Amino acid sequence: MTQTAPGKADMKLFWACFIALVATSFVFGVRANSIGLLQDGFNLSEAQKGNINGAGMWPFAISIIFFSLVIDWIGYKTVAIFAIACHLVSLVLTLNATGYESFYWSTLLVAVANGTVESFINPVVATVFSKEKAKWLNILHAGWPAGLALGALFCALFPNTTLFFDAVWKFRFGLCFIPVVLYALLILPCKFPVNERVAAGVTYRDMLKEVGAVGFFIIGFLMYFAIMQMAGKDASLTASLIAGAVIGLLAGLYTMSPGNWLFILVLIIIGPLATTELGTDGWMPELLKLNGPFASGESNVTFAAWVFVYVSTIMTILRFYAGPIVHRISPIGLLVLGSAVAIAGLMFLSKSVGWAIVAASTVYAFGKTFLWSTTLGLTSEQFPKGGALTLNGVSAVGVLFLGVLGSPFIGYQQDKDMHSRLSNGHTALLTKVEGAAKPTIFGSTPGLDQEKIKALDAASANELNAVQADSKRGAFTNIAVLPAFMLVCYLVMLFYFRARGGYKPVAISQEPEADPGF
Repeated sequence: MTQTAPGKADMKLFWACFIALVATSFVFGVRANSIGLLQDGFNLSEAQKGNINGAGMWPFAISIIFFSLVIDWIGYKTVAIFAIACHLVSLVLTLNATGYESFYWSTLLVAVANGTVESFINPVVATVFSKEKAKWLNILHAGWPAGLALGALFCALFPNTTLFFDAVWKFRFGLCFIPVVLYALLILPCKFPVNERVAAGVTYRDMLKEVGAVGFFIIGFLMYFAIMQMAGKDASLTASLIAGAVIGLLAGLYTMSPGNWLFILVLIIIGPLATTELGTDGWMPELLKLNGPFASGESNVTFAAWVFVYVSTIMTILRFYAGPIVHRISPIGLLVLGSAVAIAGLMFLSKSVGWAIVAASTVYAFGKTFLWSTTLGLTSEQFPKGGALTLNGVSAVGVLFLGVLGSPFIGYQQDKDMHSRLSNGHTALLTKVEGAAKPTIFGSTPGLDQEKIKALDAASANELNAVQADSKRGAFTNIAVLPAFMLVCYLVMLFYFRARGGYKPVAISQEPEADPGF
């Protein structure tokens, strides 16, 4: 079923949403590629740097959930204006930052703005292009890698240097005003449509039923953990589970629904998906620094930035051409194919050194390109009664899972692998650098003492670098388990849809053939 050609007003609104997403990822990309420079210039500790990265993540996910719950009451235009205001104020605060505390709060406000943008653009595009949601959500989310590529590109053109510290970092963040002002000028004249759920008369309670007790348990568990970390407190696994159980129980009592089982499966998949895509991106600079084609680690750092631009450009182009692929093999078929290629790319990365990393990154880019955006397309097509909540809840859970479990798990496995490699054949070196064990949510893990590493002689430092290079490559083998799990889940979904006569989008007024609960 194809949709008639969109009108000029529809396309103006679409491009306004597209540029808004470019603005969010541009700011995100500039900060990610400037945090090392800021650490040196502001004399930030590793813990402070981690807190800033957390401030850029948690409010993003929390604001998505909050506005998804109220956006149909307060209006999409109101939420869009709030996002614009937060972006402008946060950038002014950023440019006036003088150290850790001021930069932390400006980063937190940027994250609120970014999450607010995400909360309105997805349901707006799904409503405007209600017959081709997967296609247009893929095109919309080409804006994410496009913004990342542009942000990384400008940072590569103006490389890190503490000699002109203030000029460099302020110029980088000053450039963020360009996409923000542009999307503001595009958004303000636009008229926003009524969400298809509201237009169809689906009640607020029926929207919540799609998420249900189990879905709210997952969201509550992850949000409690994130809020505690934002407050600077440790969140135990037990306390987080209790908080999630309470929220899930209250949601269950109100909706009298455990949730749509297929949506719950999507929520379970999105965590490994986010870790596969965004978590791997976080490890790429270290892989290239230690295994890149240049002898100098600093040269490999610059090379890593250009590889990041290259991969993001591939993703941008491919998402623009997702329509014919989705039409031919369906969203679920594209997810099966993408996860299989992502596994191959990660295994390739685990064996690659030098220029071969570029080839491996290319394969991996082809695999991961459609995973996130097509998941949003599938969610909007299969759960239209969930409105903004189901569509945006998927993104929020992905980001929360990455921060709460995904990235910490990668680090936990990396620490264990590094200690194991040093214990087998490098015991003398291990004695020189071994540090105290570090507590994690997954249990205690052995650590290395960074001060001892800095004091190593040249021969020992080279030996440690060689072991770390092997360990960094090996991490991608562990990460490959995640898309393998996703592939199994997608195949289950594929067979489920085939048993029902093939993949078909659900019409908002269409009653399900069977009880959507467990």
